[in-house]
Amino acid sequence: MYAPAYSGVLNVYFYSGPRDAKGQYLFDLICHHLNLLEKDYFGIRYVDPDKQRHWLEFTKSIAKQMKSQPPFTMCLRVKFYPPDPAALKEEITRYLVFLQIKRDLYHGRLLCKTSDAALLAAYILQAEIGDYDPGKHPEGYSSKFQFFPKHSEKLERRIAEIHKTELIGQTPETSELNFLQKAQMLETYGVDPHPCKDVSGNPAFLAFTPFGFVVLQGNKRVHFLKWNEVTKLKFEGKTFHVYANQKEDKKIILTYFAPTPEACKHLWKCGVENQAFYKLEKSSQVRTVSSSNLFFKGSRFRYSGRVAKEVMEQSAKIKREPPEIHRAGLVPSRSCPSITHGPRLTSVPRTRRRAVHISIMEGLESLRDSAHSTPVRSVSHGDSFLPRLRAHAAADAGEGPAVISDEAYSPSDSVLPTPVVERNLELAIARQINGAPCSIEEESEAGTPSVGDVPDLPPPVQT
Repeated sequence: MYAPAYSGVLNVYFYSGPRDAKGQYLFDLICHHLNLLEKDYFGIRYVDPDKQRHWLEFTKSIAKQMKSQPPFTMCLRVKFYPPDPAALKEEITRYLVFLQIKRDLYHGRLLCKTSDAALLAAYILQAEIGDYDPGKHPEGYSSKFQFFPKHSEKLERRIAEIHKTELIGQTPETSELNFLQKAQMLETYGVDPHPCKDVSGNPAFLAFTPFGFVVLQGNKRVHFLKWNEVTKLKFEGKTFHVYANQKEDKKIILTYFAPTPEACKHLWKCGVENQAFYKLEKSSQVRTVSSSNLFFKGSRFRYSGRVAKEVMEQSAKIKREPPEIHRAGLVPSRSCPSITHGPRLTSVPRTRRRAVHISIMEGLESLRDSAHSTPVRSVSHGDSFLPRLRAHAAADAGEGPAVISDEAYSPSDSVLPTPVVERNLELAIARQINGAPCSIEEESEAGTPSVGDVPDLPPPVQT
C-alpha cells in the first residue's frame, strides 16, 4: 500500500460529485488516503465568497453548504486539538498534529515567550535536518528557516545554540514528540482565533481550546473559563455572549462583537462543537442547542460526532501494524545547498504542490512516489504516555490576566482564507475525466506558492 508524503496540510478541490454526497463521504476518502484512523480530531475547512471561514458539516450535502460555484476549495485542518497530543495512539496522527502546530507557530497563533519559541524552533530544526554538522550547516544556518511571522538575529542565534548543543541524537519522531509536549504546555495551544471587539471597542481574539474558552488581548490572556464553568453560548446578530458560573456561584456574562453576523454565527457554532467535544462524557448526551433564549427562534445547531472521551477510548483499541510515514522533503536552499529548506522569504519555504486526483465514484487512485520523501518507520507508543492535565494546572492558577508573550497577539494572516491559485485550478479542471473527480493537493504550512510558481498574487492569507 502506498504511504503518502506529507508537506503540511491538504487542499481539497471538489468539483462535481454526486448531488447528494455529504461531507462525511469526502472526509472518509481523505482519511483513507492518509491511512488515518484517529480522525475525529480533524475537519475540513472552506471559505465562502464573502471570506467567511466554515467547517464542513459532515451530515449535510456538500453542494448545499457551498455558496460559490465549483470547483470548491477546502483544507484539511486540526479541528479539535488533542488535550495531550503526545498521548495519541499512532505516530501518523501525532505527525499531522505536529504539522498543524508548526503552522500555528509560523502564523502567530501559537504565540509564546522568546525562550519557549527558541526551543520549539530548535525541535523543528532537529526534526527536519537532523544533528548539527559544521560541514553542512555554516554560520547563520538557522536564518534560512522561517519559524515565526518575524524574529530577530538574537533569537536565530539562540535557536542554533539549542540545536547544536542540546538536541544531538534525537530522531525526527523524538523531536516532534518533544515539540508537541512543549507546545501543549503553552497558553495559546489549540487556539483558533476569532477576531472580535469588546464592549469598549478594543480588539480581542476569542478561542475555544481543549481546556475552555479564552480571550486574548495584547500580550495577555484576559479571560479563561473552563468548559465545566461555561453554561451557555448565545449570539444575536453580531453580538456574542458567554454565560458562566465560577467559584462560589459567581455568575458572569462576557459580551463581544464579531465583524459580521456570519462571523458571529461561525463563532457560536465552533463554541457549541468544542464544548460538546471536550465537556461531555458520551455522544448520546449531545443535544440540539438554540442561539436564542427561545428555542423556536434563532439558529439551531447540533454537534455530530464522537466526544473526546470516546475518541480516546476508541484509539486505545487500535491494534494494527503502525503505518509507514513518508516525511516530505523540503526544497534545497539556493544560498546553502546542504540545508534541505528554502531561503527565508516572506512566507514559509515550501515544496511545489503535487495534485493527486481521486475519483469519487471509483475510490482512491494510487499516488506517485515522491522523490523527495524519506520513509521513517512508525513506532507505536501504546499507553506509555499518560495524559498530563496541563489545563487543570493552568486553570487553578486563577482566572485573571496571564502574560502569554513578549509581543501582542496578532495572528492577522491566519484568520483569513488562503488564496486560490488559478493555475492549479485550471490544471485540475483540465485533468478531469469521466465520473466525478476530486483533486487532493498537498500543500506546505504556509499554503502559499513557491517563488516562480505564480506571479503577482495578493499577499497570502490563511484558512
